[in-house]
Amino acid sequence: MTATERRASASLASIFALRMLGLFLVLPVFALEAAKYPGGDDPARVGLAMGIYGLTQALLQIPFGIASDHWGRKRVMMAGLLMFALGSFVAAWAPDLNWLVAGRSLQGAGAISAAVTALLADCTRDEVRTKAMALVGVSIALMFALSLVAAPLLAGVIGLHGIFALTGALALAGMAVVLWWVPAEPRRHAGRPRGGMRAVLKDPALLRLDFGVFVLHAVQLAMWMAIPALLVGAGLDKALHWQVYLPAVLASFVVMGLTLFPLERRGYLRAAFLGAVGLIFLVQLGLLWETAAAARHLGLLGGLLFLFFCGFNVLEASQPSLASRVAPAHARGAALGVYNTAQSLGFFAGGAVGGWIIKAHGPEGLFMACGGLMLLWLLVAWPMRAPGRHAAAAVSGERQPAQAGQPVKL
Repeated sequence: MTATERRASASLASIFALRMLGLFLVLPVFALEAAKYPGGDDPARVGLAMGIYGLTQALLQIPFGIASDHWGRKRVMMAGLLMFALGSFVAAWAPDLNWLVAGRSLQGAGAISAAVTALLADCTRDEVRTKAMALVGVSIALMFALSLVAAPLLAGVIGLHGIFALTGALALAGMAVVLWWVPAEPRRHAGRPRGGMRAVLKDPALLRLDFGVFVLHAVQLAMWMAIPALLVGAGLDKALHWQVYLPAVLASFVVMGLTLFPLERRGYLRAAFLGAVGLIFLVQLGLLWETAAAARHLGLLGGLLFLFFCGFNVLEASQPSLASRVAPAHARGAALGVYNTAQSLGFFAGGAVGGWIIKAHGPEGLFMACGGLMLLWLLVAWPMRAPGRHAAAAVSGERQPAQAGQPVKL
């Protein structure tokens, strides 16, 4: 990477990290802590409070993405982080579950993922973009690992209210990063039309990726409606769940580094991608078998979570990189807005629908539904082909012919 690419990757990854740390600190303790609020005795309402963030994200990702195409990525990022901070402070004040839902909704209104990802794509060449996106993915996964350790401790000291207040402070820190560390936006789009939604919505390769990111994050969030209870059932106190999560996450980083980048260099990105989807499908079958068993097995649950994170990290690094490479440069913000809308809808569906499924059909029904979604994604993704690299695109903003022997369709 060049110096500018390294600075862009590190600074934008830190924005994702600060924002996602706040969200992830809530995730391991939300279902248990929200039950203490007035109205928290209804699992479906708790699931709504967890997932409503994704719904408001979904409603605003496309407008924010298009706005970043027209008015600049950094302006949109500042506005979104301010809205996210406001929602965090409302959630910190919330006296009951209804106000908690309102605060989570405002958090979701800070829909900056498309703008951040688009700026990272603007500042990096195709041949290093998967590494740049992987740095973002690793930062997110590290924050997830940190939250698994810190969340139970923080919940015991400052409660869910205090965690939300900390989330707001982290968002304000993200605004400082945008102002003083993120590099200036490239001017390669000057005088060019932007925001071509029609082309974005008619591209089958982009639509395939949009469907995939929806399924990935719906399954991710739905799983955590049931995983904490399974670990408790296996005899592990909730304050010690990090002893399973942390080794699984850290070991999965090693696996991703040893598989994704070498396979991409050798032209096996499609195989790595489909293998990761299939792996998460098998994890759902394993969790379904575990819930049907008479007794819980902590070692098996830990192994399944390790396999899940192996697949999840590969997909989290490769999918946004693929979306940015397939999308036309002049509509990259719009394309990533649609992509992040699908991701946010996945968060909402995983929380709201996952909570309803557990209430109606128990964890067995949840993992059966997640397994069905993963199998469907595998079938939808099967025709994909890895795109060629366009080395000159990061300089000129124009699409260049693919290198010899490299397909251009996904």
